[in-house]
Amino acid sequence: MQAEIITIGDEILIGQIVDTNSAFIGKEFNKVGISIYQITSIQDEKSHILQALKEAEANADIIIITGGLGPTKDDITKHTICEYFNDTLVEDKAVLKHVEQIFSKFSSSPLLEVNKQQALVPSKAHVLKNYNGTAPGMWLEKNGKVFVSLPGVPYEMKALITEQVIPKLREQFKFPFIMHKTILTYGRGESALAEHISKWEEDLPHFIKLAYLPSLGRVRLRLSGKSSDKKLLETEINNQINLLLPQIEDIFVGFEDEASIEALIGNKLSQEGKTLAIAESCTGGRIAQSFTAIAGASNYFKGSVVTYATSSKVKVLNVPQVVIDKHSVVSKEVAEAMANNVRELFNTDYAISTTGNAGPSKGDSDAEVGTVWIGIATKDEVFSEVFNFGTLREKVIGRATSKAFEMLLKEI
Repeated sequence: MQAEIITIGDEILIGQIVDTNSAFIGKEFNKVGISIYQITSIQDEKSHILQALKEAEANADIIIITGGLGPTKDDITKHTICEYFNDTLVEDKAVLKHVEQIFSKFSSSPLLEVNKQQALVPSKAHVLKNYNGTAPGMWLEKNGKVFVSLPGVPYEMKALITEQVIPKLREQFKFPFIMHKTILTYGRGESALAEHISKWEEDLPHFIKLAYLPSLGRVRLRLSGKSSDKKLLETEINNQINLLLPQIEDIFVGFEDEASIEALIGNKLSQEGKTLAIAESCTGGRIAQSFTAIAGASNYFKGSVVTYATSSKVKVLNVPQVVIDKHSVVSKEVAEAMANNVRELFNTDYAISTTGNAGPSKGDSDAEVGTVWIGIATKDEVFSEVFNFGTLREKVIGRATSKAFEMLLKEI
């Protein structure tokens, strides 16, 4: 069973917004065994919509359309769908009542005729009530294919997908089981890792595929399988993981469905009753932000400072000016002083620091662009390592952040 997603709106094509809707739909469909064949983004223009619908009908069993259902004149999706299905728009009294209730409860603006037009739906459509907005979802069928048109507002679309679309699809179709298991690794590049596990990969069963998902400083290994036999699928994927883990035990940090590496660190700190502080320079708060994005981080993360300028390292973290003058601001001595002093400042068990040249210029240090020192301090010791992460600024920051997580997890 395959699905195609069509997103409608110039705002996606010009980069004004990011298409998070397709990612959500793909993830939710995958959970129930629906494969995404293709994702297409198109202009809110009649000929483009008609062509996309025609191509999607040829490609897939289920076509999900998001966007273009607003009350303004540039939203023409409903009219175009009517043309594709040789249908006409009719007023749905239940939708109209819902729109009227929303305006009476939550809006200080009067209900205009253009708002009432939200209640117009194709006569052949099964209406999906949108409890979070005024534009309803619409379910139509043609030549054995299902077409579902949904509003583009993410929280409205998400509720319709999970609460109405997927349950209705499951009533109508029987789906195979799809299973993914993603392994998190740190500290080895994609090419070296692929060579290291090539024999294991070659021996994978035909219904299980491996994907390498590299990012800055880390590689995710995703095992994907599809079968009508759920027990067989789960057993074989777990067997393959058990064969793989001894080969990558030095770089394995966990499973993506369990937690990110920063969440794994947080869990370990919480379990041991330990705490963490951070001092960042070249990473500009990226490490701290990753921790504070996790619910419950205040149990172990006590605080951070972004001492970006050299002067702030002296004034806030009490890094001696004489140390900076002698060794430069990008150095082992400064990284270790930052880590040690921020640990003392927040009275924590662990601390981590970064100082480096992210580029494009060298700043206050003669160290080459891409040079980053990462320091770690505990109550018993302080140490640091130096890396060169290349010349692209975003890459340097991302890889330094990932390496900091890797070093901290190993230390804990």
